[in-house]
Amino acid sequence: MSYDITLAKRPNKVVYKDGDTVLKIFNEDFSKSDVLNEALNQSRVEETGLHIPKVLEVMKIDGKWAIRTEYVPGKTLQQLIDENPDKKDEYLETLVDLQMLVHSKRSPLLNKLKDKMNRKIDQTKLDATTRYELHTLLESMPKHSKVCHGDFNPSNIIIADEDGTPYILDWSHVTQGNASADVARTYLLFWLAGDKETAEKYLKLFCKKSDTARQYVEKWLPIVAASQSVKGKPEERELLLSWVTIADYE
Repeated sequence: MSYDITLAKRPNKVVYKDGDTVLKIFNEDFSKSDVLNEALNQSRVEETGLHIPKVLEVMKIDGKWAIRTEYVPGKTLQQLIDENPDKKDEYLETLVDLQMLVHSKRSPLLNKLKDKMNRKIDQTKLDATTRYELHTLLESMPKHSKVCHGDFNPSNIIIADEDGTPYILDWSHVTQGNASADVARTYLLFWLAGDKETAEKYLKLFCKKSDTARQYVEKWLPIVAASQSVKGKPEERELLLSWVTIADYE
């Protein structure tokens, strides 16, 4: 079966443009429960009123599970940054404003961020003492119920061609929990992309706009880094684990 355009390739899935829709086709060994959970979570986020592509159907194609969603014509925020580097600060403002909007939403049936982080810590190859310290640190963090995207970065924001409305993509990692964990994740994503300057600008801007202490976000860094190291690229793992070891658990 052929499709219009290949939009993205990942180790466990390929995303195609198919007419006026997007088709995400998962590998044959990708579990049905994970596919259904992703579609369910995205549907729950739709109900918050955020601008996101709507889920249209879940199906099987040639023995592989697939999710069909709306296609939003436009450019990603990352494309716009690359094309207009002089407007980078303006686009960072857009990114932070959108993330704060996401955090203002509630969706009580979403999976809990703390539960996910605890599972991920257990799955790391860290020694038992470090895992214990991470679990203890996680348990000490304030419990919130804000919608957290989990992979919030400029590549997951589409600015619609039609009217300039920003749409947020890729809700496969969404949870409810403490927004500062979501911010720590975005900060690390900039670092992993080799853009430390933007990472610092982003964090400073978010903390200023949301009146959040930088130290509060930094407390989440070892937890989020450990979580990301489980499925992160091998070349990123060393950097992520260095964030785990700099933690001060006192």
